[in-house]
Amino acid sequence: MDAQLIAFTGVAAGMVALPGADFTVVVRNALASRTAGLAAALGVAGGLLVHTALAVAGLAAVLVTMPVLFRTVQLLGGAYVLYLGISALYAVRRRVSEESRAPDHVSPAPPQQPGRALRQGFLTNALNPKAPVLFLSLLPQFVPEGRPPLPRTLLLAALVVALALIWFPAVALLVDRLGRWLRRPRTARAIEGGSGVALTGLGLALVTGPLLR
Repeated sequence: MDAQLIAFTGVAAGMVALPGADFTVVVRNALASRTAGLAAALGVAGGLLVHTALAVAGLAAVLVTMPVLFRTVQLLGGAYVLYLGISALYAVRRRVSEESRAPDHVSPAPPQQPGRALRQGFLTNALNPKAPVLFLSLLPQFVPEGRPPLPRTLLLAALVVALALIWFPAVALLVDRLGRWLRRPRTARAIEGGSGVALTGLGLALVTGPLLR
């Protein structure tokens, strides 16, 4: 058994499962529909694939060593996450306003298009500025001395993406499974509002915070 590979699997699984903007986007879309949730999950994995490919190619090192370029990615990622958060809060406000005006005639939430959900998941992860630093610092630690680095790094990168393809669709399916309870108006508003606050906070932290290095 490859002890290093087993150790990396554990570390990578924890990294993938750690709640963040990607997790929140998957949950929000899964509340709209199973299809939207799975599309967002695939988008998140696709964004992760971008970062692993860049790390394998060595391009992430260029990004990290160029502060201007790194800060640009940080601002773009923060602005997009902030947009998602504000959109979620606006949707909650609109629903509350509709319910207060006509409690018995609230228009249903518009269905989330799978293409849009896929794009949200992809951009949320692809524009994550912490990912290049994380992969550059993590992957080399699990390349055994004396082995060719490229095949091993490719294996580790593929493992990360595979874990994402297991975890995020599982989250989407679980949310859909609990949909009857989670989609109750009061519960749905609470989740949507909490997601909006979390995404807005993450976006503001990236936009206004110091350079992540």
